[in-house]
Amino acid sequence: MLNLYKLLLIGFTFSITNSAFSEPNKEPSKSLLTNYKTHCAECHGEDRLGLMGPALLPQNLKRLKKNRAGDVIKLGRIASQMPAYKDKLSDDEIQELVNYIYTPLPFVPKWGMDKIKATQKIFVNPDTLPKKPVHKADPLNMFVVVEIGDHHVSILDGDRFEPIYRFKSHFALHGGPKFSPDGRFVYFASRDGWITKFDMYSLQVIADIRAGINTRNLAVSVDGRYVMVANNLPHSLVLLDAKDLAPIKNIPVVNEKGESSRVSAVYVAPPRNSFIAALKDFKEVWEIKYGDNPLPVYNGLMHDFQLEEGVAREKGSFPIQRIKLDDYLDDFFFDQSYTLMIGASRNAKKGQVVNLDARKKIAEVDLGGLPHLGSGITWKYQGHTVLATPNLKKAEISIIDMTTWKTIKRIKTEGPGFFMRSHENTHYAWAGVFFGPNKDAVHIIDKRTLKIVKTLRPAPGKTAAHVEFDKGGTHALLSIWDDDGAVIVYDANSLKEIKRLPMKKPSGKYNVHNKITRSAGTSH
Repeated sequence: MLNLYKLLLIGFTFSITNSAFSEPNKEPSKSLLTNYKTHCAECHGEDRLGLMGPALLPQNLKRLKKNRAGDVIKLGRIASQMPAYKDKLSDDEIQELVNYIYTPLPFVPKWGMDKIKATQKIFVNPDTLPKKPVHKADPLNMFVVVEIGDHHVSILDGDRFEPIYRFKSHFALHGGPKFSPDGRFVYFASRDGWITKFDMYSLQVIADIRAGINTRNLAVSVDGRYVMVANNLPHSLVLLDAKDLAPIKNIPVVNEKGESSRVSAVYVAPPRNSFIAALKDFKEVWEIKYGDNPLPVYNGLMHDFQLEEGVAREKGSFPIQRIKLDDYLDDFFFDQSYTLMIGASRNAKKGQVVNLDARKKIAEVDLGGLPHLGSGITWKYQGHTVLATPNLKKAEISIIDMTTWKTIKRIKTEGPGFFMRSHENTHYAWAGVFFGPNKDAVHIIDKRTLKIVKTLRPAPGKTAAHVEFDKGGTHALLSIWDDDGAVIVYDANSLKEIKRLPMKKPSGKYNVHNKITRSAGTSH
């Protein structure tokens, strides 16, 4: 296994120092390599294969035209971690970087089943795990805290608000770990493709595997048998056995023309016994059934179901239903029945509502800017279910009636936001500003009146973001996104601070009960 990584490293180094640019035989200048290493490599990888940021390869930049890439480097990108370099790099230096990232690498490692299997590590035999927790914490009221400041994970007792275990994670974990249906196991995905299984009872890592080179996220089936991994490099979905992370199937994400696409994200749709994957470079959503003996899928006209006559018929395990859309889905949200999917693309003026049963768009939603639907939440308001979503570009929160799909209110905030959370047992929704000069502000919204009733600034000048409630909804935990950060515990009714736990840039906190019950107040 060590030899495999040495070979990859040699290939990566070769790709950095010997890539062609606009002139095939021209060596990259030392200044270019220095600029890339100084300003780009930390997020995108020295090999351009992606880390915290996406891979910078032509096949992963299909939706960003080359003549616009310079503006992104110069001005930064709204609603992302991409800063502006107009004060650090000249126009010529920026153009040189653009030419560099749009030049194919002479060597891009393949990541098929053989290489995936070679990376699997089993640290504890799953059959030897204890039947009961080794700690005294309520297993359903524990929190998983991802600390990206020093790449660790902390496990919190949700009754005493005390850490009970802390362990080192892979580099750059994605902020959304997923739990097994009973909450016993939690699965993590790192941006460089590592998938980790952790046991919340015995507090130990069970298994590891590298399912991709640049990974978007993962999902766990409602029966607890499967883990599906969405990759940006290679363009694939990888199915794993949830017991020990053994690979089961590698699914290339290609269309009927043989073109490939990155995956925006994959989620589980519990009532449907399926995974739902939105594609980044195709205007498509895939539904992949994981139940035993699934019915055949017809991706086209079906003449006679009983005679099994249809176009592009798929049968057998894990068939893929391809749903064509009018636009890309860069971010999306499900209703509680998982029949409807509400999504939007980065540059769209309106969102779209997709009926997964009818396999088509059934409505449009007035969503300007860039709504962060992945952080949307729902509650009852005046007899109707409403969807609330922060906006990554606009200083507002949209409230949408999920019956009429009309925006009934836009709540003005002190800046664009990223996260929003609530709980069934509280009257309040919490929304952080996250972007801009007021990134230290967190708004408290009364769900009964749709008005901001209080704004907290727990750490002036530092980003305050990502709230998660405890099991009963009586306490709210808020992150201070700083290397010298903290998780702050609030009384959810009085809104007073109860406790402050020092943490290394805690990007997210995840309560077992709220996640496995799919609380309407948290993301799924």
